Amino acid sequence: MLLIRFYLAIFLIMLAIPSVVFADEKDRPLIDGAAYTKASHLVEIEPGRRLNLYCLGEGSPVIIFESGLTEPINNWGWVQPLVSRTTQACSYDRAGVGFSDPITRSATSANIVDDLHRMLNSANIKPPYVLVGHSTGGLSARLYAHTYPDEVVGMVLVDPSDENQVTKSRKLYYPEETDEQKQADISAFLQTQKDCMNEAMKGFLPGTELAKKCRIGQYKQLSAAVQQATNNFQMKLPFWQAQVSELESFYYASAEQLRRARKSFGNMPLIVLTETRIPPRNASAEKLALWKSSYDLWKSFHIEQAKLSSRGFQEIVPDAGHQIPFDKPEVVENAILRILKMATTAK
Repeated sequence: MLLIRFYLAIFLIMLAIPSVVFADEKDRPLIDGAAYTKASHLVEIEPGRRLNLYCLGEGSPVIIFESGLTEPINNWGWVQPLVSRTTQACSYDRAGVGFSDPITRSATSANIVDDLHRMLNSANIKPPYVLVGHSTGGLSARLYAHTYPDEVVGMVLVDPSDENQVTKSRKLYYPEETDEQKQADISAFLQTQKDCMNEAMKGFLPGTELAKKCRIGQYKQLSAAVQQATNNFQMKLPFWQAQVSELESFYYASAEQLRRARKSFGNMPLIVLTETRIPPRNASAEKLALWKSSYDLWKSFHIEQAKLSSRGFQEIVPDAGHQIPFDKPEVVENAILRILKMATTAK
């Protein structure tokens, strides 16, 4: 049970559910509009399969946003309009998420990269690109840059996941755990998600305990209409198929794909933004020490990712949790603008 709670904690981080509204958020209008309540531009990437694409602004390089685990484009609802004042900025829903068609293959980072590449080609969104990846979207952004290095001139990773985070976090929290225990616990956790997928297949019964358990969460930054649209697709089978597949891939195939691909980005401009974590209240000295070690480990992932480029930087964002695009959209915008400037200046 303790281990399942550990994997649940990692899962919630990857979902990027905002639990705190910082003071400056209260002064911003809620994220609203038709782009977040219905499909914007359905791009066919192969016969009978389409992804929802939403672009604003004009110019080059083009900013491409990659969301966290099964997050829709409203995740960028404050950042994208800001960036589009400078150049073209595009967000999209991955297969099974938001208003895109369901998945037809495993949602590994390699397949996500392939889908994104097909979509950009089909939509005639030409490189060069600056990739902006949040949470697990950081894995796909990095793999895209490794796979198509000639297309990518810069990258911003927003509190990104790391291919080694599960393994190293497990060793920190449970140093005596065996590989068999690890596999059993991951399987048990994934089964809780598969239960939701099976229930979605039958149709959720409103008000039941399972329906409440499978509800992803409320987003205080979204208007009522956008939140309702989000809730609607999160209770349907395609979303849960994507959810299970993205999670399973994260634990296994995607992590291995990134480990195999990992290499230097040379001098490509790169900024890695890291959340500020708040220590637990009234915790024992032992728990505080473990919390500090966990946060130090998280920061170390980002420091090492920044080192993949000779022009890489890691920065901690004050007063921001994991959901930095909601907590500090202007910081994400500023990082993107800096990358754009670096990409067009002498190396």
